[in-house]
Amino acid sequence: MQIELLYFDGCPSWQDGLRKLREALTAEGFPDVVQLINVGDDSEADRLHFLGSPSFRVNGQELWPESRAHYALGCRVYQTAEGLRGTPSVVALREKLRSGLRPEPV
Repeated sequence: MQIELLYFDGCPSWQDGLRKLREALTAEGFPDVVQLINVGDDSEADRLHFLGSPSFRVNGQELWPESRAHYALGCRVYQTAEGLRGTPSVVALREKLRSGLRPEPV
């Protein structure tokens, strides 16, 4: 199982996103093993199909996918019960993790 958080240094929300992701992983009983991927520039953003900071991937799949023609460094917003925020809620992360972290076939 591979859990990634993609971010860039100038994002004010990525550390809160990491905290919430770890909280969600713990609550769901998953190992708190998160690979941090610091996206350095627009070229790397394009190569990684970076949707904005913070982005969350499980086994290479974006938890909040969306189609884009271009990829670049930028902050991302998520719809929450409190309106648009820089990170999803812990509840939303838990829901996505439950659907995205199914055991791999043996």
